[in-house]
Amino acid sequence: MKKDEDTAMKLNEINLRDPFILTENGVLYLYGTTGGAGSWSGKAIGFDVYVSEDGENFVRKPVFRPSPSFWSDENYWAPEVHKIDGKFYMFASFFRAGEHRKSHILVCDTPDGTFIPLPDPLTPPEWDCLDATYFEEDGRRYTVFCHEWTQCGDGEMVLAELGDDLTIKGPVHILFRASQAPWTRGFDKKNFVTDGPFLHRLKSGKLLMLWSSNGEKGYAMGMATADRIEGPWTHIPVPLIGQDGGHGMLFSKNGKLYVTYHMPNNPSGAERPHYVEVREENDRLVLAE
Repeated sequence: MKKDEDTAMKLNEINLRDPFILTENGVLYLYGTTGGAGSWSGKAIGFDVYVSEDGENFVRKPVFRPSPSFWSDENYWAPEVHKIDGKFYMFASFFRAGEHRKSHILVCDTPDGTFIPLPDPLTPPEWDCLDATYFEEDGRRYTVFCHEWTQCGDGEMVLAELGDDLTIKGPVHILFRASQAPWTRGFDKKNFVTDGPFLHRLKSGKLLMLWSSNGEKGYAMGMATADRIEGPWTHIPVPLIGQDGGHGMLFSKNGKLYVTYHMPNNPSGAERPHYVEVREENDRLVLAE
């Protein structure tokens, strides 16, 4: 086995937050934030991918280790990988003490090779941002990302169009603020979190967004819908994952649709990736189990 690789492991043995699954040629590629205390403090190691042909047995491979010249050295969070024009682009969040948290894009020719950062971070340089995702609509490329509560108090979900080089072109637009969803709960009486957006076109034609925040029973993942990505967005009153689990996405396996999430949210080190089948019903998702 190559250095920095592990032997095969089961899904419930993987210590991971913010799971994201890319399916390519029938193979599942699982990415995420390395779980435990190291995800919150100390020098970051990088990102790994867990590769599986059956969704139960995985092998870990390193896909990003920062060079000494990379601008960030901690809080490597929530990588998600999208296939664009035949290449694989990783959207992830990074931080360095004394700088703003930013989303940055990395690129690779394969989903399990070595990802190389694009020249500059994606998100506005003077904002605290995280969790950028990617979506295409009517031939146009977009990113949706979070403007953090650490800077704006009531966390914002933000939209920007991307150019062919995957940099933001034109103005950014606030889609909604976290407190507008009826299921969210603030902390310190004024702060609301936006976290982990993911976009999915329903069979009805509606656009659905999964996103996470603090709910009545802790970390939760809710839903909002719109006709188009610019909105307006309508919040579904009850979260899809309502207790101690969040930051997920949707993927298809054997013709079925699944939602990913990590749980428990605490304590550090106990986080594990989960996925369960969902179905579309009345312009929303419901758990099939």
